Amino acid sequence: MAASSEHPAAARTLAVAAAGTLLVLVAFTTPLATLPATAAGVHAGPGAQAWILSGMSVGCAAGLLGSGALGDDYGRRRTFLIGALVLSVGSLLAAVAAGAVLLVLARIVQGLGGAAVVACSLGLIGAAYPDGPARARATGIWGAALGAGVAAGPFLALGLLTVAGWRSAYVVTALLAAGLAVAGRAVLAESRAAAPRPVDAAGTILLALGVSALLAGLVEGRSGWARPATLGLLVLGAILLAGFAAVEHHGRHPMLDLRLLRRADFVGALVAALATGAGVLSITSYTPIVVQQGLAGSALAGVSAMLAWSGLSALTPLSARWLSARITPRGQLVAGLLGCAIGQLALFGLHPGDPVVRLLPGLLVAGAANGVLNAALGRQAVSSVPAERAAMGSGANNTARYVGSAFGLAVVTLSVTRNGHDPAAVLHGWNIAVLLTTVFTIAGALAVVLAGTGPPLGSRQRSPSEPHTDSVSGNSTSNSVSKELSAWNCYPYVPR
Repeated sequence: MAASSEHPAAARTLAVAAAGTLLVLVAFTTPLATLPATAAGVHAGPGAQAWILSGMSVGCAAGLLGSGALGDDYGRRRTFLIGALVLSVGSLLAAVAAGAVLLVLARIVQGLGGAAVVACSLGLIGAAYPDGPARARATGIWGAALGAGVAAGPFLALGLLTVAGWRSAYVVTALLAAGLAVAGRAVLAESRAAAPRPVDAAGTILLALGVSALLAGLVEGRSGWARPATLGLLVLGAILLAGFAAVEHHGRHPMLDLRLLRRADFVGALVAALATGAGVLSITSYTPIVVQQGLAGSALAGVSAMLAWSGLSALTPLSARWLSARITPRGQLVAGLLGCAIGQLALFGLHPGDPVVRLLPGLLVAGAANGVLNAALGRQAVSSVPAERAAMGSGANNTARYVGSAFGLAVVTLSVTRNGHDPAAVLHGWNIAVLLTTVFTIAGALAVVLAGTGPPLGSRQRSPSEPHTDSVSGNSTSNSVSKELSAWNCYPYVPR
């Protein structure tokens, strides 16, 4: 039997899974508050700084879908623990990095480990909690951990920077990740598909390289879109991803079953994740920079302003169990996206001399709506992937979010920096970026509405009397779906 929401084992699983997600977000946001000191310590120029901030997102994007598929087939607990240890090793490498190149590589390793932790966390929660209010509550708590990690990371890093230098934040992260592995080994129960598939080596390699090249091209694009390196990486990424699609289409045991793209609910969740990354995540990620460059605020003021967004993102997912009883998952996705769009529009119209508090209403509205969106993404995914492919579904959803974030931040960076770095030019570009990212968010909401929640289009349905079993719990289910997709927030921050 799947554990009930009151079962101590289920509560412990939820605690470890949520703690792991929170820790990954803390690691991800660490450079936001320490970038000047970090850049000085490793002699990093503007290009290297962009990679320090975005290296972990590249690692996450490269590893999400592959580690999720491995978790489904060979054990989500095992993959989660390995991910925690890899995150610890990457953090130690970052702490001792003598130069920018090693630090960037360490950040990529952190991303690979974080990908495994996050890709399997909701699969583990889904194994511990039955579908219904108990799972809605659990995924709401998990969603709250996302916002809490974004809120806590910069402040923790800033505090450690003041006390012991920028390297201390990576040391603390390494110790906490090692502790997470120990706690997970003691607490988590193993879960995997009843019929594991062979490793899709070709698909895993092509996807990892393709997404990495694409994101690398978007990072390099911030320094110039016509540069040969930028164009080469973007073209290479497109070719590799086309190869991945061909391999998955013709393979006997694909990592990503492309027939899922015939599912309206699966496509709706992917589109919502993509729009979230390209819209609200990209514009709010730039908030600390626009506070300093456009509004003449301090680094602490910029981080504090972002706390208004991330703090509410941590609180509103806790309402998921009440919302799920009144609003459908698709309705929550649409409402969350539209709420984010309203918050984004409230960020429009900044002028030199405006106080930092001018940003707060928009950030608060966007944060509250983003929290609802985080919980809804996990909830919607319950009906979009087969039970035995839970972690793979998580990886697919989060990969879409990464690509959206990278694209959105490229648009924001280009808009803000194209006319110079004086406050008037920065704020003029910011206002344009606000409008563009709001369009991305609204377009995502419309796409989710149009996608609907119908059954797979043009594919065979499992009969209601035809059971499906996943070795997570040993229970038969009368539909073809049961687990969750992750709503992993990754924000590839850009340097000042």
